[in-house]
Amino acid sequence: MHALRERIASRALMPGARVPSIRAMADLLRVSKSTVVDAYERLAGEGVLVARRGSGFYVSGHAPPLALADLGPRLDRELDPLWLTRQSLETGATDAKPGCGWLPASWLPDESLRRALRAASRDAPDPLVEYATPLGLPALRQQLAWRLAQHGIDADPAQIVLTDGGTHALDLVCRMLLEPGDTVLLDDPCYFNFQALLRAHRARIVSVPYTPNGPDLARFEQALIAHRPRLYITNAALHNPTGATLAPTVAHRLLTLANEHDLLIVEDDIFADFETEPAPRLAAFDGLARVVSIGSFSKTLSAALRCGYIAARPAWIEPLVDLKLATSFGNAQLAANVVHRMLVEGTYRRHLDGLRARLADAMGDTLRRLARAGLEVWTRPRAGMFVWARLPDGLDAARVARHALDARVVLAPGDVFSASRSATSFMRFNVSRCNGPATFDALARAMDSTRASCHDRVPGPNEAEACPSPRR
Repeated sequence: MHALRERIASRALMPGARVPSIRAMADLLRVSKSTVVDAYERLAGEGVLVARRGSGFYVSGHAPPLALADLGPRLDRELDPLWLTRQSLETGATDAKPGCGWLPASWLPDESLRRALRAASRDAPDPLVEYATPLGLPALRQQLAWRLAQHGIDADPAQIVLTDGGTHALDLVCRMLLEPGDTVLLDDPCYFNFQALLRAHRARIVSVPYTPNGPDLARFEQALIAHRPRLYITNAALHNPTGATLAPTVAHRLLTLANEHDLLIVEDDIFADFETEPAPRLAAFDGLARVVSIGSFSKTLSAALRCGYIAARPAWIEPLVDLKLATSFGNAQLAANVVHRMLVEGTYRRHLDGLRARLADAMGDTLRRLARAGLEVWTRPRAGMFVWARLPDGLDAARVARHALDARVVLAPGDVFSASRSATSFMRFNVSRCNGPATFDALARAMDSTRASCHDRVPGPNEAEACPSPRR
């Protein structure tokens, strides 16, 4: 029943389509024909299928509303990317959120933003009341071209499209490049919303293990040969969730493989301004030939001012603009004006100087506290706000997160970021949200509660033991 519901939800079986025969489905799922008959009859009883005598079973009615939760495997709520996002957004401002993916409001330049907004309101009325031009504010695109050049990316302002944030940018690129059923490569682990967005586009996800220097190249090449993916989506600079940095040798080999296998790449550069030392950019080595660079100011400046961008090869700009106009009719001109003002007046640069220093202090403090708590850091990030760490004793991170939530602490278990569910004992920590002992006291209590509840459990018939043994 679940197999058919998933096919219907993903539009692989549309209304009126004949479902596989009983024999074919039994062979496919390796179950008895009587089991398939029972499943089909139950689905017919629920109105999902219609039985036609002598012909078989057909999908009934209209396609159901698209529900992302019905696409892919059923997950515990702690492992559902969208559930984690909701928890981070819905919990109160006073709740601890070491698992969320953005800076505290007190770390952002609210007074500078207010001044820039007041200044924008005194300009000509266009930013307040008019739609933006199709590509977006020309002055900001000129600034972005200069900023991209600092990372070796040669992009004319006419190759840059402004968007309403990084997610909007990625959505437009996926709309342009993907068809339902196309295969997309992701890092494992990766930013969890990549998975959620690709489910919305009905893409097939294949993951490749990520190392402290970039994707595992041997596994990457195997995936290219076996699955012929259309697209690879990754982070530039500081990887989310691991904090790792791409090595130049890995970047060159990755681009060679992409060229050999006709692979397109989307490089999400949303964390560029957290860097203290520039890391290699695939878009710089490639010259925007088969790499698309996207970015945004949501993490460093304001999540409320939705302002992002796409930098791509010239031939792709007009299709991207058409998609933007068709789906959003433009982007927020007021936000673009505020961002531009803060860039040219130096306010943004001064804010970043203080922000990087503050993050460096928080990183050092968090790494020390994680070590005292018995967690093993996977790699020490050069900068940024994320640390990827393994829990002691093989503890299940989802269970620890469940106990922590009872104390109103939102943690981010590793399997949220892993398409293969291979990061069971890992967690991502946001160092800007880990200040003071309260977070780590709650983490310690959650780990103790997990140990106690785990050892109290009676193993099920297919389980070897209730708890994993400590790592040796």
